[in-house]
Amino acid sequence: MSKGVLFAIDVKTEEIIVSESPKGSNKINFIERIARKDQELLYMAVVTLTGITVAPDFDMAVFKAMDKVCQLMYSKHKAG
Repeated sequence: MSKGVLFAIDVKTEEIIVSESPKGSNKINFIERIARKDQELLYMAVVTLTGITVAPDFDMAVFKAMDKVCQLMYSKHKAG
């Protein structure tokens, strides 16, 4: 079963919270926290992704595109 990576922002600590969820499940597993100072571009991308979700004119295509950007940036971060 494949897993989707989920992103959130902790504004108090300025960290990205990375989790995963198996497709078709509502169980969420914590992966890691990444400090903003360690991955500034990924942090800003996740802030943008979060902003898209609360926009009054929410656009699923734009959300999916930004999520792909976040996924790619996170993959590059993991690869080192």
